[in-house]
Amino acid sequence: MMNPVTKKRYTAEFKTQAVGLVGLGKPVSIVAEDLGLSQGVLYAWVRKDSQAAQVGSGELLAGGVELSADELRRLRREIATLKMENDILKKAAVILGTKPPLGDAR
Repeated sequence: MMNPVTKKRYTAEFKTQAVGLVGLGKPVSIVAEDLGLSQGVLYAWVRKDSQAAQVGSGELLAGGVELSADELRRLRREIATLKMENDILKKAAVILGTKPPLGDAR
């Protein structure tokens, strides 16, 4: 008599973290091996996540604005760039002897 194959269950958090590792550039084969998954299962999770991102994650911010993971990454890069430009302008203002604009609480 053969034992029935039991299907492993993974939490949504585990799946999200596994897909996130792939999203950071780690190869699927490495992530799958590290987590004890088959590559096929991980590819399915990645595919499902990318389809959900295209449709929308359903997460709403204040004002009902919906952000996808790609949009969030783009906005974080933009914030970092703007902060760097702001710091450069502050240094230039000091060098040129002008005052930085009021309201900068730093």
